[in-house]
Amino acid sequence: MTLVGGGPGDPGLITVAGLEAVRTADVVVTDRLAPLGVLHGLDVEVIDVGKIPRGRSTPQEAINRILVEHARAGRRVVRLKGGDSFVFGRGGEEMEACTAAGIPVVVVPGVTSAIAGPALAGIPVTHRGLTQGFTVVSGHVPPGDPRSTVDWGALARTGTDIVLLMAVATLPAITQTFVAEGLDPATPAVTIADAALPTQRVVRGDVATIASRVAEAGIGAPAVTIVGRVAGFAPSV
Repeated sequence: MTLVGGGPGDPGLITVAGLEAVRTADVVVTDRLAPLGVLHGLDVEVIDVGKIPRGRSTPQEAINRILVEHARAGRRVVRLKGGDSFVFGRGGEEMEACTAAGIPVVVVPGVTSAIAGPALAGIPVTHRGLTQGFTVVSGHVPPGDPRSTVDWGALARTGTDIVLLMAVATLPAITQTFVAEGLDPATPAVTIADAALPTQRVVRGDVATIASRVAEAGIGAPAVTIVGRVAGFAPSV
Protein backbone atom coordinates (compact mmCIF):
# COMPACT_ATOMS: atom_id res chain seq x y z
CA MET A 1 0.00 0.00 0.00
CA THR A 2 1.25 3.46 -0.87
CA LEU A 3 0.26 6.43 1.24
CA VAL A 4 0.35 9.53 -0.98
CA GLY A 5 0.06 13.13 0.14
CA GLY A 6 -1.47 14.91 -2.83
CA GLY A 7 -0.67 18.51 -1.91
CA PRO A 8 -3.02 21.45 -1.41
CA GLY A 9 -5.48 20.70 -4.21
CA ASP A 10 -4.07 21.75 -7.57
CA PRO A 11 -3.15 18.54 -9.47
CA GLY A 12 0.05 20.24 -10.55
CA LEU A 13 1.29 20.36 -6.96
CA ILE A 14 1.39 16.62 -6.32
CA THR A 15 4.94 15.26 -6.26
CA VAL A 16 6.39 13.29 -9.17
CA ALA A 17 6.60 10.19 -6.96
CA GLY A 18 2.99 10.63 -5.87
CA LEU A 19 1.77 10.97 -9.44
CA GLU A 20 3.68 7.86 -10.50
CA ALA A 21 2.12 5.87 -7.64
CA VAL A 22 -1.38 6.94 -8.69
CA ARG A 23 -0.76 6.11 -12.35
CA THR A 24 0.38 2.58 -11.55
CA ALA A 25 -2.35 1.79 -8.99
CA ASP A 26 -5.18 -0.71 -9.28
CA VAL A 27 -7.22 1.00 -6.54
CA VAL A 28 -7.11 4.60 -5.34
CA VAL A 29 -8.85 5.38 -2.05
CA THR A 30 -9.48 9.13 -2.03
CA ASP A 31 -10.22 11.92 0.41
CA ARG A 32 -12.46 14.93 -0.16
CA LEU A 33 -9.48 17.28 -0.50
CA ALA A 34 -7.33 15.02 -2.68
CA PRO A 35 -6.34 16.35 -6.14
CA LEU A 36 -8.83 14.23 -8.05
CA GLY A 37 -7.78 15.73 -11.37
CA VAL A 38 -4.78 13.39 -11.42
CA LEU A 39 -7.19 10.46 -11.85
CA HIS A 40 -8.67 11.66 -15.15
CA GLY A 41 -8.18 9.14 -17.93
CA LEU A 42 -6.78 6.42 -15.70
CA ASP A 43 -8.07 2.85 -15.71
CA VAL A 44 -8.29 2.56 -11.94
CA GLU A 45 -10.95 1.77 -9.35
CA VAL A 46 -11.65 4.88 -7.27
CA ILE A 47 -13.15 4.55 -3.80
CA ASP A 48 -14.32 7.81 -2.20
CA VAL A 49 -14.08 7.76 1.59
CA GLY A 50 -14.07 11.51 2.11
CA LYS A 51 -15.14 13.15 5.34
CA ILE A 52 -17.35 16.23 5.05
CA PRO A 53 -17.34 18.55 8.09
CA ARG A 54 -20.64 18.09 9.95
CA GLY A 55 -21.81 15.90 7.05
CA ARG A 56 -21.24 12.52 5.41
CA SER A 57 -18.25 10.75 6.87
CA THR A 58 -16.62 7.36 6.43
CA PRO A 59 -15.43 5.97 9.80
CA GLN A 60 -11.67 5.59 10.02
CA GLU A 61 -12.05 1.92 10.91
CA ALA A 62 -13.92 1.36 7.64
CA ILE A 63 -11.18 3.13 5.67
CA ASN A 64 -8.53 0.98 7.33
CA ARG A 65 -10.53 -2.14 6.45
CA ILE A 66 -10.83 -1.11 2.79
CA LEU A 67 -7.08 -0.57 2.50
CA VAL A 68 -6.25 -3.91 4.10
CA GLU A 69 -8.80 -5.91 2.13
CA HIS A 70 -7.70 -4.62 -1.27
CA ALA A 71 -4.01 -4.95 -0.47
CA ARG A 72 -4.52 -8.53 0.75
CA ALA A 73 -6.24 -9.29 -2.56
CA GLY A 74 -2.95 -8.50 -4.29
CA ARG A 75 -4.00 -5.16 -5.70
CA ARG A 76 -1.77 -2.10 -5.87
CA VAL A 77 -3.48 0.27 -3.46
CA VAL A 78 -2.88 4.01 -3.20
CA ARG A 79 -4.37 6.04 -0.38
CA LEU A 80 -4.59 9.54 -1.88
CA LYS A 81 -5.04 12.43 0.54
CA GLY A 82 -4.90 16.19 0.36
CA GLY A 83 -1.88 17.96 1.81
CA ASP A 84 0.49 15.66 3.65
CA SER A 85 -0.84 12.42 5.10
CA PHE A 86 1.02 12.90 8.38
CA VAL A 87 -0.16 16.49 9.06
CA PHE A 88 -3.62 16.06 10.59
CA GLY A 89 -4.34 13.50 7.87
CA ARG A 90 -4.57 10.35 10.05
CA GLY A 91 -1.97 8.74 7.82
CA GLY A 92 -0.23 7.32 10.86
CA GLU A 93 -3.37 5.42 11.83
CA GLU A 94 -3.66 3.94 8.34
CA MET A 95 0.00 2.95 8.38
CA GLU A 96 -0.50 1.25 11.75
CA ALA A 97 -3.55 -0.67 10.49
CA CYS A 98 -1.77 -1.93 7.38
CA THR A 99 1.43 -2.80 9.21
CA ALA A 100 -0.52 -4.74 11.83
CA ALA A 101 -2.10 -6.73 9.00
CA GLY A 102 1.32 -7.56 7.57
CA ILE A 103 1.02 -5.16 4.63
CA PRO A 104 4.11 -3.11 3.77
CA VAL A 105 3.53 0.63 3.42
CA VAL A 106 5.39 3.12 1.25
CA VAL A 107 5.00 6.78 2.24
CA VAL A 108 5.10 9.54 -0.37
CA PRO A 109 5.06 12.91 1.46
CA GLY A 110 2.92 15.76 0.17
CA VAL A 111 2.99 19.54 0.40
CA THR A 112 0.98 20.49 3.49
CA SER A 113 -1.57 23.29 3.22
CA ALA A 114 -0.14 24.72 6.44
CA ILE A 115 2.75 26.05 4.35
CA ALA A 116 1.27 26.03 0.85
CA GLY A 117 -1.84 28.04 1.75
CA PRO A 118 0.08 31.06 3.06
CA ALA A 119 2.67 30.74 0.26
CA LEU A 120 -0.03 30.84 -2.41
CA ALA A 121 -1.28 34.07 -0.84
CA GLY A 122 2.23 35.51 -1.01
CA ILE A 123 2.96 34.98 2.69
CA PRO A 124 6.15 33.20 3.82
CA VAL A 125 5.61 31.38 7.10
CA THR A 126 9.12 32.48 8.10
CA HIS A 127 10.84 35.71 7.13
CA ARG A 128 14.07 37.18 8.45
CA GLY A 129 13.38 40.08 10.77
CA LEU A 130 9.74 39.12 11.30
CA THR A 131 9.68 35.69 12.90
CA GLN A 132 11.98 32.88 13.97
CA GLY A 133 9.46 30.09 13.71
CA PHE A 134 5.89 28.99 13.25
CA THR A 135 3.52 26.66 15.05
CA VAL A 136 0.87 24.56 13.30
CA VAL A 137 -2.18 23.56 15.32
CA SER A 138 -5.57 22.02 14.65
CA GLY A 139 -8.55 24.17 15.53
CA HIS A 140 -11.19 21.48 15.10
CA VAL A 141 -12.10 21.90 18.77
CA PRO A 142 -12.03 25.34 20.44
CA PRO A 143 -10.27 26.52 23.59
CA GLY A 144 -12.07 25.29 26.68
CA ASP A 145 -13.36 22.16 24.99
CA PRO A 146 -12.43 19.09 27.07
CA ARG A 147 -11.16 17.41 23.89
CA SER A 148 -8.59 20.15 23.24
CA THR A 149 -5.00 19.34 24.20
CA VAL A 150 -3.58 22.71 23.07
CA ASP A 151 -2.34 25.22 25.64
CA TRP A 152 -3.84 28.21 23.83
CA GLY A 153 -2.48 30.71 26.34
CA ALA A 154 1.08 29.47 25.90
CA LEU A 155 0.57 29.50 22.14
CA ALA A 156 -0.46 33.16 22.23
CA ARG A 157 2.83 33.99 23.98
CA THR A 158 5.24 31.94 21.85
CA GLY A 159 6.38 34.85 19.71
CA THR A 160 6.09 32.62 16.64
CA ASP A 161 3.55 32.77 13.87
CA ILE A 162 0.53 30.52 14.37
CA VAL A 163 -0.95 28.49 11.52
CA LEU A 164 -4.48 27.22 12.18
CA LEU A 165 -5.94 24.31 10.25
CA MET A 166 -9.57 23.16 10.48
CA ALA A 167 -10.46 26.34 12.33
CA VAL A 168 -13.18 28.11 10.37
CA ALA A 169 -16.02 27.40 12.80
CA THR A 170 -13.83 27.83 15.88
CA LEU A 171 -11.96 30.94 14.73
CA PRO A 172 -14.00 33.38 16.91
CA ALA A 173 -13.27 31.41 20.09
CA ILE A 174 -9.59 30.95 19.19
CA THR A 175 -8.90 34.60 18.39
CA GLN A 176 -10.80 35.80 21.46
CA THR A 177 -8.66 33.51 23.58
CA PHE A 178 -5.47 34.79 21.97
CA VAL A 179 -6.40 38.38 22.85
CA ALA A 180 -7.47 37.42 26.37
CA GLU A 181 -4.12 35.66 26.83
CA GLY A 182 -2.14 38.75 25.88
CA LEU A 183 -1.68 38.66 22.10
CA ASP A 184 -1.84 42.18 20.70
CA PRO A 185 -5.27 42.58 19.01
CA ALA A 186 -3.53 44.43 16.16
CA THR A 187 -1.43 41.37 15.27
CA PRO A 188 -1.93 40.73 11.54
CA ALA A 189 -4.02 37.71 10.49
CA VAL A 190 -4.96 36.22 7.13
CA THR A 191 -7.32 33.41 6.13
CA ILE A 192 -6.82 31.59 2.83
CA ALA A 193 -9.72 29.47 1.59
CA ASP A 194 -9.51 26.87 -1.21
CA ALA A 195 -5.76 27.37 -1.52
CA ALA A 196 -4.34 26.37 -4.92
CA LEU A 197 -7.79 26.11 -6.52
CA PRO A 198 -9.46 28.54 -8.96
CA THR A 199 -11.84 29.43 -6.12
CA GLN A 200 -9.02 30.57 -3.81
CA ARG A 201 -9.97 33.55 -1.64
CA VAL A 202 -7.91 35.60 0.79
CA VAL A 203 -9.34 37.57 3.72
CA ARG A 204 -7.05 39.92 5.63
CA GLY A 205 -7.41 41.55 9.02
CA ASP A 206 -5.91 41.32 12.47
CA VAL A 207 -6.45 38.93 15.33
CA ALA A 208 -9.31 41.08 16.65
CA THR A 209 -11.19 41.26 13.34
CA ILE A 210 -10.27 38.23 11.25
CA ALA A 211 -13.08 35.99 12.55
CA SER A 212 -15.80 38.53 11.74
CA ARG A 213 -14.30 39.27 8.35
CA VAL A 214 -14.16 35.56 7.50
CA ALA A 215 -17.82 35.20 8.50
CA GLU A 216 -18.83 38.28 6.49
CA ALA A 217 -17.05 36.88 3.44
CA GLY A 218 -18.90 33.58 3.77
CA ILE A 219 -15.68 31.59 3.97
CA GLY A 220 -16.06 27.87 4.60
CA ALA A 221 -13.73 24.90 4.91
CA PRO A 222 -11.11 24.19 3.77
CA ALA A 223 -9.23 27.24 4.92
CA VAL A 224 -5.93 28.09 6.59
CA THR A 225 -5.48 31.01 8.95
CA ILE A 226 -2.11 32.46 9.85
CA VAL A 227 -1.72 34.81 12.80
CA GLY A 228 1.51 36.74 13.27
CA ARG A 229 3.76 39.41 11.84
CA VAL A 230 4.25 37.58 8.55
CA ALA A 231 0.50 37.82 7.91
CA GLY A 232 1.16 41.48 7.19
CA PHE A 233 4.05 40.70 4.86
CA ALA A 234 4.26 42.72 1.67
CA PRO A 235 7.28 42.49 -0.68
CA SER A 236 9.29 45.66 -1.02
CA VAL A 237 8.61 47.45 -4.28
